[in-house]
Amino acid sequence: MKRGDILLIGLIVAIALVFLVPRWLGDSSENNHNNENRVARITVDGKLFKTVQLTGEEQTVDIKTEYGYNILKVHDYGIEMIDADCPDKLCLTFGFIDRNGGTIVCLPHKLMVEVVASGGDDVDALVK
Repeated sequence: MKRGDILLIGLIVAIALVFLVPRWLGDSSENNHNNENRVARITVDGKLFKTVQLTGEEQTVDIKTEYGYNILKVHDYGIEMIDADCPDKLCLTFGFIDRNGGTIVCLPHKLMVEVVASGGDDVDALVK
């Protein structure tokens, strides 16, 4: 290898590191800012059942309907299903959701949990 080849490889590695290092370190200030504005919208049979603010504090949400019961746990600015009496328990496999658009669905109980921004119905832009 010539000295020019080594310089070119070094330059490519340096440019790649400029883009990758911030991603590895994460931008905690952006995450903290976004955490404050999210809610979980819980619907049963297509109708809004409850809206829960996603906070860092731990809380449980019991959902008892004519279709059955589910228990949700809110913690670390996200939500997860921890118990249900449906036969297949598939809703328990969705895990912890904390990003906008994340969903948990329990089909036998006609239940859907969706993470949205608290001002989710506002218009972001208008295009003509």
